[in-house]
Amino acid sequence: MSEKAKLGLVQVYWGNGKGKTTASLGLAIRALGRGLKVHLVQFMKGGISSVPDFEEYGELVSLKKLAGFSHERFGLKEWVVGKPGPEHLEQARLALKSSTAAASSGKYDLVIIDEILYAIQLGLITEDAVVLVIDAKAKGTELVLTGSHMPFKKIFARADLVSEIKKHKHPFDSGIIARRGVEF
Repeated sequence: MSEKAKLGLVQVYWGNGKGKTTASLGLAIRALGRGLKVHLVQFMKGGISSVPDFEEYGELVSLKKLAGFSHERFGLKEWVVGKPGPEHLEQARLALKSSTAAASSGKYDLVIIDEILYAIQLGLITEDAVVLVIDAKAKGTELVLTGSHMPFKKIFARADLVSEIKKHKHPFDSGIIARRGVEF
């Protein structure tokens, strides 16, 4: 049986610890190294207006150099704080539409939807909308969902792998802010 014939599972990386996106991108590098096609959709990663380095995350600089990788970024240049505004909701709607299209297309071996679980947690989309993305997934497409400090029962029930990334200690707790090349 070919390696591609074994694909098609749903993986979830969630929890309050650092490393959910990093874990999914490590998987992307592994897949690309084996000649698989990888597509990344990012929710809420439109950059930060006051930090030029957030215009392009370090991982994208690297991954764009690899054959078989493609990506789409959605979000504004500001955090979602409190009730999401109409612009945030529109960006999430576009990201959800793109996620469904990528997952269901059959064009990719691996689709990573980064921060989609945070989008639920922040009220940008619903858990049921993400369940529809999972249900629409092409048979041979491996799907990875990341984000959130909250568990989502319906999504977890459909997933084949659920990994909780748990924080025990974080540099931010001692006042160390995100560092170029390590956090972004």
